[in-house]
Amino acid sequence: MNASPDSMKTPLGELIGRLSVLHQKRIDLGLARMHRLLARLGRPESKLPPVIHIAGTNGKGSTLAYLRAMLEAAGLRVHAYTSPYLVRINECFRLGRLGGGVLVGDEELRAALEEVERVNAGEAATLFELKTAAAFHLFAQNPADVVLLEVGLGGRLDSTNVIDAPAACVITPVSMDHMDFLGDTLTSIAGEKAAIIKRGVPVISAEQAPEAMAVIEAQAKQMRAPLFAANESWHVNVERGRLVYSDDRGLMDLPAPRLFGRHQFANAGLAIATLRAVPIFKVSQAAFEAGIVGAEWPARMQRITSGELLPWGPQGSEIWLDGGHNAEGGRVAAAALGDLEERVSRPLVVIAGMMANKDAQGFLANFAGLTRHIIAVPIPDTENAMPVDRLADAARSLGMRVETVSGIEAALRALAKLAYDVPPRILISGSLYLAGHVLAINGTPPA
Repeated sequence: MNASPDSMKTPLGELIGRLSVLHQKRIDLGLARMHRLLARLGRPESKLPPVIHIAGTNGKGSTLAYLRAMLEAAGLRVHAYTSPYLVRINECFRLGRLGGGVLVGDEELRAALEEVERVNAGEAATLFELKTAAAFHLFAQNPADVVLLEVGLGGRLDSTNVIDAPAACVITPVSMDHMDFLGDTLTSIAGEKAAIIKRGVPVISAEQAPEAMAVIEAQAKQMRAPLFAANESWHVNVERGRLVYSDDRGLMDLPAPRLFGRHQFANAGLAIATLRAVPIFKVSQAAFEAGIVGAEWPARMQRITSGELLPWGPQGSEIWLDGGHNAEGGRVAAAALGDLEERVSRPLVVIAGMMANKDAQGFLANFAGLTRHIIAVPIPDTENAMPVDRLADAARSLGMRVETVSGIEAALRALAKLAYDVPPRILISGSLYLAGHVLAINGTPPA
Protein backbone atom coordinates (compact mmCIF):
# COMPACT_ATOMS: atom_id res chain seq x y z
CA MET A 1 0.00 0.00 0.00
CA ASN A 2 1.36 3.46 -0.92
CA ALA A 3 1.97 5.89 1.93
CA SER A 4 -0.33 8.88 2.09
CA PRO A 5 1.19 12.36 1.48
CA ASP A 6 0.73 13.22 5.14
CA SER A 7 2.63 10.17 6.34
CA MET A 8 5.54 11.04 4.03
CA LYS A 9 6.03 14.50 5.50
CA THR A 10 9.14 14.91 7.63
CA PRO A 11 8.36 15.80 11.26
CA LEU A 12 9.76 19.25 12.07
CA GLY A 13 11.90 18.04 14.97
CA GLU A 14 13.48 15.30 12.88
CA LEU A 15 14.21 17.80 10.12
CA ILE A 16 15.91 20.22 12.53
CA GLY A 17 18.01 17.38 13.89
CA ARG A 18 19.10 16.46 10.39
CA LEU A 19 20.05 20.03 9.51
CA SER A 20 21.96 20.44 12.77
CA VAL A 21 24.65 17.96 11.76
CA LEU A 22 25.52 19.48 8.39
CA HIS A 23 28.36 21.41 9.97
CA GLN A 24 30.82 19.96 12.46
CA LYS A 25 31.55 23.24 14.25
CA ARG A 26 28.92 24.59 16.62
CA ILE A 27 29.49 28.18 15.44
CA ASP A 28 31.52 29.15 12.40
CA LEU A 29 31.09 32.79 11.43
CA GLY A 30 31.29 33.74 7.76
CA LEU A 31 29.15 34.78 4.80
CA ALA A 32 30.36 32.57 1.93
CA ARG A 33 27.99 29.69 2.71
CA MET A 34 25.12 32.13 3.19
CA HIS A 35 25.66 33.76 -0.20
CA ARG A 36 25.80 30.33 -1.83
CA LEU A 37 22.53 29.30 -0.23
CA LEU A 38 20.73 32.51 -1.15
CA ALA A 39 21.94 32.36 -4.75
CA ARG A 40 20.49 28.87 -5.07
CA LEU A 41 17.20 30.09 -3.56
CA GLY A 42 16.93 32.85 -6.16
CA ARG A 43 18.16 35.70 -3.94
CA PRO A 44 15.09 36.07 -1.69
CA GLU A 45 16.88 38.70 0.40
CA SER A 46 16.67 41.05 -2.60
CA LYS A 47 12.87 40.70 -2.73
CA LEU A 48 12.08 41.87 0.80
CA PRO A 49 10.24 45.00 1.94
CA PRO A 50 12.34 47.62 3.83
CA VAL A 51 14.57 45.97 6.44
CA ILE A 52 15.52 47.29 9.89
CA HIS A 53 18.72 45.47 10.92
CA ILE A 54 19.39 45.26 14.67
CA ALA A 55 22.74 44.43 16.30
CA GLY A 56 24.09 44.85 19.84
CA THR A 57 24.82 42.82 22.96
CA ASN A 58 21.78 43.38 25.16
CA GLY A 59 18.31 44.67 24.38
CA LYS A 60 18.04 43.54 20.75
CA GLY A 61 14.93 41.45 21.33
CA SER A 62 13.15 44.03 23.48
CA THR A 63 13.92 46.82 21.01
CA LEU A 64 12.61 44.66 18.19
CA ALA A 65 9.47 43.92 20.20
CA TYR A 66 8.81 47.66 20.60
CA LEU A 67 9.45 48.27 16.90
CA ARG A 68 7.05 45.50 15.95
CA ALA A 69 4.33 46.68 18.32
CA MET A 70 4.64 50.31 17.18
CA LEU A 71 4.64 49.44 13.47
CA GLU A 72 1.69 47.08 13.88
CA ALA A 73 -0.18 49.76 15.83
CA ALA A 74 0.42 52.00 12.80
CA GLY A 75 -1.37 49.42 10.64
CA LEU A 76 1.69 47.86 8.99
CA ARG A 77 2.44 44.19 8.36
CA VAL A 78 5.71 43.25 10.05
CA HIS A 79 7.91 40.22 9.43
CA ALA A 80 10.38 39.51 12.26
CA TYR A 81 13.35 37.15 12.53
CA THR A 82 14.80 36.66 16.02
CA SER A 83 17.05 34.22 17.87
CA PRO A 84 17.42 32.16 19.88
CA TYR A 85 14.03 30.64 20.50
CA LEU A 86 12.83 29.72 23.97
CA VAL A 87 10.60 26.67 23.47
CA ARG A 88 9.79 26.16 19.77
CA ILE A 89 11.85 27.06 16.73
CA ASN A 90 8.74 28.68 15.22
CA GLU A 91 9.32 31.63 17.58
CA CYS A 92 12.21 32.76 15.35
CA PHE A 93 9.89 33.46 12.40
CA ARG A 94 6.99 35.89 12.70
CA LEU A 95 4.99 36.59 9.55
CA GLY A 96 3.36 39.96 9.09
CA ARG A 97 -0.42 40.12 8.93
CA LEU A 98 -2.88 42.99 9.08
CA GLY A 99 -3.92 43.36 12.69
CA GLY A 100 -0.77 41.66 14.02
CA GLY A 101 1.80 39.08 13.00
CA VAL A 102 1.70 35.35 13.66
CA LEU A 103 4.36 32.75 14.35
CA VAL A 104 4.94 30.59 11.29
CA GLY A 105 3.04 27.30 11.36
CA ASP A 106 4.76 23.92 11.46
CA GLU A 107 3.88 22.97 7.88
CA GLU A 108 4.92 26.27 6.33
CA LEU A 109 8.19 26.26 8.26
CA ARG A 110 8.87 22.64 7.38
CA ALA A 111 8.33 23.39 3.69
CA ALA A 112 10.71 26.36 3.81
CA LEU A 113 13.42 24.41 5.63
CA GLU A 114 13.06 21.47 3.26
CA GLU A 115 13.49 23.82 0.29
CA VAL A 116 16.66 25.22 1.87
CA GLU A 117 17.84 21.67 2.55
CA ARG A 118 17.16 20.71 -1.08
CA VAL A 119 19.14 23.57 -2.62
CA ASN A 120 21.95 23.15 -0.09
CA ALA A 121 22.40 19.59 -1.41
CA GLY A 122 24.16 18.26 1.67
CA GLU A 123 26.95 20.84 1.72
CA ALA A 124 28.35 22.18 4.98
CA ALA A 125 26.13 24.82 6.57
CA THR A 126 25.36 25.83 10.14
CA LEU A 127 21.82 25.51 11.43
CA PHE A 128 21.68 29.29 11.90
CA GLU A 129 22.58 29.83 8.25
CA LEU A 130 19.89 27.41 7.14
CA LYS A 131 17.33 29.04 9.44
CA THR A 132 18.23 32.51 8.20
CA ALA A 133 17.95 31.43 4.57
CA ALA A 134 14.55 29.90 5.38
CA ALA A 135 13.48 33.19 6.98
CA PHE A 136 14.36 35.17 3.84
CA HIS A 137 12.57 32.55 1.73
CA LEU A 138 9.45 32.79 3.89
CA PHE A 139 9.50 36.58 4.03
CA ALA A 140 9.90 36.89 0.26
CA GLN A 141 6.87 34.64 -0.26
CA ASN A 142 4.60 36.50 2.17
CA PRO A 143 3.73 40.17 1.54
CA ALA A 144 4.57 42.67 4.29
CA ASP A 145 5.53 46.31 4.77
CA VAL A 146 8.72 45.90 6.80
CA VAL A 147 11.18 43.24 8.02
CA LEU A 148 12.76 43.38 11.48
CA LEU A 149 16.00 41.43 11.34
CA GLU A 150 17.93 40.60 14.51
CA VAL A 151 21.62 39.75 14.31
CA GLY A 152 22.41 36.34 15.78
CA LEU A 153 26.04 36.83 16.86
CA GLY A 154 28.28 39.83 16.29
CA GLY A 155 27.38 41.49 13.02
CA ARG A 156 30.23 41.60 10.52
CA LEU A 157 30.16 37.89 9.71
CA ASP A 158 26.66 37.11 10.99
CA SER A 159 24.38 35.33 8.53
CA THR A 160 21.93 38.23 8.58
CA ASN A 161 24.57 40.66 7.26
CA VAL A 162 23.74 40.01 3.61
CA ILE A 163 21.23 42.84 3.26
CA ASP A 164 23.00 45.44 1.11
CA ALA A 165 20.63 48.37 1.62
CA PRO A 166 18.50 48.18 4.76
CA ALA A 167 16.22 51.04 5.69
CA ALA A 168 18.01 51.47 9.03
CA CYS A 169 20.77 49.94 11.12
CA VAL A 170 20.17 49.84 14.87
CA ILE A 171 22.82 49.20 17.53
CA THR A 172 21.65 48.41 21.05
CA PRO A 173 24.05 48.67 24.03
CA VAL A 174 27.36 46.93 23.38
CA SER A 175 29.03 45.07 26.24
CA MET A 176 31.31 42.11 26.92
CA ASP A 177 29.91 38.80 25.66
CA HIS A 178 30.90 36.05 23.23
CA MET A 179 34.55 37.12 23.65
CA ASP A 180 35.73 33.82 22.17
CA PHE A 181 34.22 34.87 18.82
CA LEU A 182 34.15 38.68 18.87
CA GLY A 183 37.32 39.66 20.73
CA ASP A 184 38.18 40.38 24.32
CA THR A 185 37.91 44.19 24.30
CA LEU A 186 34.88 46.43 24.05
CA THR A 187 36.50 48.12 21.04
CA SER A 188 36.81 44.87 19.09
CA ILE A 189 33.28 43.78 19.97
CA ALA A 190 31.89 47.17 18.95
CA GLY A 191 33.75 46.84 15.66
CA GLU A 192 31.98 43.57 14.92
CA LYS A 193 28.58 45.09 15.76
CA ALA A 194 29.20 48.33 13.83
CA ALA A 195 30.05 46.37 10.69
CA ILE A 196 26.32 46.08 9.90
CA ILE A 197 26.40 49.81 9.00
CA LYS A 198 25.82 50.28 5.27
CA ARG A 199 26.74 53.22 3.07
CA GLY A 200 24.31 56.08 3.44
CA VAL A 201 21.90 54.14 5.68
CA PRO A 202 20.74 55.81 8.92
CA VAL A 203 22.36 54.41 12.07
CA ILE A 204 20.46 54.67 15.33
CA SER A 205 22.51 53.90 18.42
CA ALA A 206 21.63 53.41 22.06
CA GLU A 207 23.76 55.02 24.75
CA GLN A 208 27.18 53.37 24.63
CA ALA A 209 30.39 53.26 26.61
CA PRO A 210 32.79 55.88 25.16
CA GLU A 211 35.10 53.34 23.51
CA ALA A 212 32.17 51.58 21.82
CA MET A 213 30.65 54.87 20.65
CA ALA A 214 33.97 55.95 19.17
CA VAL A 215 34.00 52.84 17.00
CA ILE A 216 30.38 53.32 15.90
CA GLU A 217 31.01 56.99 15.08
CA ALA A 218 34.09 56.13 13.03
CA GLN A 219 32.28 53.42 11.07
CA ALA A 220 29.29 55.67 10.40
CA LYS A 221 31.61 58.42 9.16
CA GLN A 222 33.49 56.01 6.91
CA MET A 223 30.21 54.76 5.40
CA ARG A 224 28.77 58.31 5.20
CA ALA A 225 25.84 57.05 7.21
CA PRO A 226 23.86 59.60 9.25
CA LEU A 227 24.19 58.75 12.94
CA PHE A 228 21.37 59.31 15.44
CA ALA A 229 22.91 58.65 18.85
CA ALA A 230 21.22 58.61 22.24
CA ASN A 231 21.85 61.73 24.32
CA GLU A 232 22.99 63.59 21.22
CA SER A 233 20.32 63.36 18.50
CA TRP A 234 17.58 62.13 20.81
CA HIS A 235 16.88 61.85 24.53
CA VAL A 236 14.77 59.68 26.82
CA ASN A 237 13.91 60.69 30.36
CA VAL A 238 11.67 59.24 33.04
CA GLU A 239 9.39 61.87 34.56
CA ARG A 240 6.70 60.96 37.12
CA GLY A 241 6.87 57.36 35.92
CA ARG A 242 6.28 58.29 32.28
CA LEU A 243 8.60 58.13 29.27
CA VAL A 244 9.49 61.53 27.86
CA TYR A 245 11.13 61.36 24.44
CA SER A 246 12.63 64.36 22.65
CA ASP A 247 14.54 65.07 19.46
CA ASP A 248 14.81 67.96 17.00
CA ARG A 249 11.25 67.28 15.86
CA GLY A 250 9.77 67.85 19.28
CA LEU A 251 8.81 66.16 22.55
CA MET A 252 6.45 63.31 23.33
CA ASP A 253 5.04 62.48 26.76
CA LEU A 254 4.35 58.74 26.66
CA PRO A 255 3.25 56.02 29.09
CA ALA A 256 5.74 53.75 30.82
CA PRO A 257 6.68 50.56 28.97
CA ARG A 258 4.75 47.43 29.78
CA LEU A 259 8.01 45.45 29.91
CA PHE A 260 9.45 45.79 33.41
CA GLY A 261 12.75 47.44 34.32
CA ARG A 262 14.21 50.91 33.98
CA HIS A 263 16.32 49.72 31.00
CA GLN A 264 13.10 49.24 29.04
CA PHE A 265 12.65 53.01 28.87
CA ALA A 266 15.91 53.18 26.91
CA ASN A 267 14.93 50.25 24.67
CA ALA A 268 11.58 51.85 23.88
CA GLY A 269 13.32 55.16 23.20
CA LEU A 270 15.69 53.47 20.76
CA ALA A 271 12.71 52.04 18.88
CA ILE A 272 11.04 55.46 18.71
CA ALA A 273 14.27 57.10 17.51
CA THR A 274 14.61 54.47 14.78
CA LEU A 275 11.15 55.03 13.37
CA ARG A 276 11.52 58.82 13.52
CA ALA A 277 14.88 58.62 11.70
CA VAL A 278 13.42 56.77 8.71
CA PRO A 279 10.91 58.92 6.79
CA ILE A 280 9.25 55.99 4.99
CA PHE A 281 7.64 54.86 8.25
CA LYS A 282 4.67 57.00 9.24
CA VAL A 283 4.04 56.36 12.93
CA SER A 284 1.77 58.62 14.96
CA GLN A 285 2.11 59.40 18.64
CA ALA A 286 -0.93 57.20 19.25
CA ALA A 287 0.87 54.27 17.59
CA PHE A 288 4.00 54.94 19.66
CA GLU A 289 1.84 54.90 22.81
CA ALA A 290 0.09 51.68 21.81
CA GLY A 291 3.41 50.01 20.99
CA ILE A 292 5.03 50.97 24.28
CA VAL A 293 2.23 49.51 26.38
CA GLY A 294 1.52 46.59 24.03
CA ALA A 295 5.01 45.19 23.40
CA GLU A 296 5.63 41.70 24.76
CA TRP A 297 8.94 39.86 24.97
CA PRO A 298 9.04 36.67 27.05
CA ALA A 299 11.72 35.92 29.65
CA ARG A 300 12.80 39.53 30.08
CA MET A 301 11.93 40.30 33.70
CA GLN A 302 8.72 38.37 33.13
CA ARG A 303 6.62 37.68 36.19
CA ILE A 304 5.21 34.15 36.26
CA THR A 305 1.59 34.62 37.33
CA SER A 306 0.12 31.27 36.25
CA GLY A 307 1.18 27.76 35.36
CA GLU A 308 2.80 24.75 36.97
CA LEU A 309 5.60 26.51 38.85
CA LEU A 310 3.64 28.59 41.35
CA PRO A 311 2.39 25.70 43.54
CA TRP A 312 5.94 24.36 43.84
CA GLY A 313 7.35 27.45 45.55
CA PRO A 314 6.54 29.14 48.87
CA GLN A 315 2.93 30.27 49.10
CA GLY A 316 2.55 33.94 48.25
CA SER A 317 6.00 34.23 46.69
CA GLU A 318 6.80 36.14 43.50
CA ILE A 319 8.54 34.28 40.66
CA TRP A 320 10.36 36.32 38.00
CA LEU A 321 12.07 34.96 34.90
CA ASP A 322 14.88 36.69 33.03
CA GLY A 323 17.14 35.39 30.27
CA GLY A 324 20.06 37.68 31.14
CA HIS A 325 23.34 35.79 30.85
CA ASN A 326 26.22 38.28 30.94
CA ALA A 327 27.46 40.94 33.34
CA GLU A 328 25.40 43.72 31.76
CA GLY A 329 22.28 41.53 31.65
CA GLY A 330 22.76 40.81 35.33
CA ARG A 331 23.15 44.51 36.04
CA VAL A 332 19.83 45.52 34.49
CA ALA A 333 18.00 42.61 36.15
CA ALA A 334 19.50 43.57 39.52
CA ALA A 335 18.44 47.19 38.98
CA ALA A 336 14.89 46.06 38.23
CA LEU A 337 14.89 43.95 41.40
CA GLY A 338 16.16 46.94 43.35
CA ASP A 339 13.20 48.95 42.10
CA LEU A 340 10.85 46.16 43.18
CA GLU A 341 12.48 46.07 46.60
CA GLU A 342 11.83 49.79 47.05
CA ARG A 343 8.13 49.24 46.31
CA VAL A 344 7.58 46.06 48.33
CA SER A 345 10.39 44.58 50.39
CA ARG A 346 10.85 40.80 50.16
CA PRO A 347 13.81 38.46 50.68
CA LEU A 348 15.40 37.63 47.32
CA VAL A 349 16.54 34.22 46.10
CA VAL A 350 18.29 33.77 42.74
CA ILE A 351 17.96 30.42 41.01
CA ALA A 352 20.68 30.41 38.36
CA GLY A 353 21.77 28.17 35.51
CA MET A 354 24.31 29.24 32.91
CA MET A 355 26.21 28.14 29.82
CA ALA A 356 29.82 27.08 30.22
CA ASN A 357 31.23 29.95 28.12
CA LYS A 358 29.66 32.69 30.28
CA ASP A 359 31.21 34.79 33.03
CA ALA A 360 29.33 33.42 36.04
CA GLN A 361 31.14 35.59 38.57
CA GLY A 362 30.56 38.74 36.53
CA PHE A 363 26.87 37.89 36.21
CA LEU A 364 26.28 36.94 39.86
CA ALA A 365 28.26 39.87 41.28
CA ASN A 366 25.34 42.14 40.39
CA PHE A 367 23.17 40.40 42.99
CA ALA A 368 25.70 40.37 45.83
CA GLY A 369 24.15 43.44 47.45
CA LEU A 370 20.61 42.13 47.07
CA THR A 371 20.83 38.53 48.25
CA ARG A 372 23.17 36.02 49.78
CA HIS A 373 21.07 33.05 48.68
CA ILE A 374 21.87 31.45 45.31
CA ILE A 375 20.58 28.10 44.10
CA ALA A 376 22.56 26.63 41.20
CA VAL A 377 20.68 24.38 38.79
CA PRO A 378 21.62 22.52 35.61
CA ILE A 379 20.10 23.39 32.24
CA PRO A 380 18.52 20.14 31.04
CA ASP A 381 19.23 18.70 27.60
CA THR A 382 21.57 21.54 26.69
CA GLU A 383 25.03 20.98 25.28
CA ASN A 384 27.82 23.03 26.90
CA ALA A 385 25.78 23.98 29.98
CA MET A 386 27.88 25.04 32.98
CA PRO A 387 28.29 22.33 35.65
CA VAL A 388 26.45 23.35 38.81
CA ASP A 389 29.58 22.92 40.95
CA ARG A 390 31.44 25.48 38.86
CA LEU A 391 28.53 27.91 39.08
CA ALA A 392 28.36 27.35 42.84
CA ASP A 393 32.09 28.08 43.19
CA ALA A 394 31.57 31.41 41.41
CA ALA A 395 28.84 32.32 43.89
CA ARG A 396 30.94 31.29 46.89
CA SER A 397 33.84 33.43 45.66
CA LEU A 398 31.49 36.41 46.05
CA GLY A 399 30.61 35.50 49.65
CA MET A 400 27.16 34.20 48.72
CA ARG A 401 25.42 31.26 50.31
CA VAL A 402 24.82 28.72 47.59
CA GLU A 403 23.31 25.28 47.24
CA THR A 404 23.01 22.98 44.26
CA VAL A 405 19.88 21.03 43.35
CA SER A 406 18.76 18.84 40.48
CA GLY A 407 16.47 21.31 38.75
CA ILE A 408 13.88 24.09 38.91
CA GLU A 409 11.18 22.00 40.59
CA ALA A 410 13.62 20.81 43.27
CA ALA A 411 14.76 24.40 43.87
CA LEU A 412 11.25 25.75 44.33
CA ARG A 413 10.16 22.84 46.54
CA ALA A 414 13.25 23.32 48.71
CA LEU A 415 12.34 26.99 49.17
CA ALA A 416 8.77 26.02 50.06
CA LYS A 417 10.12 24.12 53.08
CA LEU A 418 11.86 27.18 54.53
CA ALA A 419 10.22 29.43 57.10
CA TYR A 420 9.86 32.94 55.68
CA ASP A 421 8.36 35.81 57.63
CA VAL A 422 7.58 37.41 54.26
CA PRO A 423 7.16 35.25 51.13
CA PRO A 424 10.30 35.59 49.00
CA ARG A 425 10.90 37.14 45.62
CA ILE A 426 12.48 34.49 43.37
CA LEU A 427 14.46 35.28 40.23
CA ILE A 428 15.22 32.47 37.78
CA SER A 429 17.98 33.68 35.48
CA GLY A 430 21.36 33.13 33.82
CA SER A 431 20.44 31.75 30.41
CA LEU A 432 17.82 31.96 27.69
CA TYR A 433 18.09 28.18 27.44
CA LEU A 434 17.11 27.90 31.11
CA ALA A 435 14.31 30.42 30.54
CA GLY A 436 12.97 28.34 27.67
CA HIS A 437 13.04 25.23 29.85
CA VAL A 438 11.13 27.10 32.58
CA LEU A 439 8.42 28.31 30.18
CA ALA A 440 8.07 24.81 28.78
CA ILE A 441 7.64 23.07 32.14
CA ASN A 442 5.37 25.89 33.31
CA GLY A 443 3.09 25.24 30.35
CA THR A 444 3.33 28.85 29.13
CA PRO A 445 5.44 28.84 25.94
CA PRO A 446 5.54 32.00 23.79
CA ALA A 447 2.46 32.18 21.57
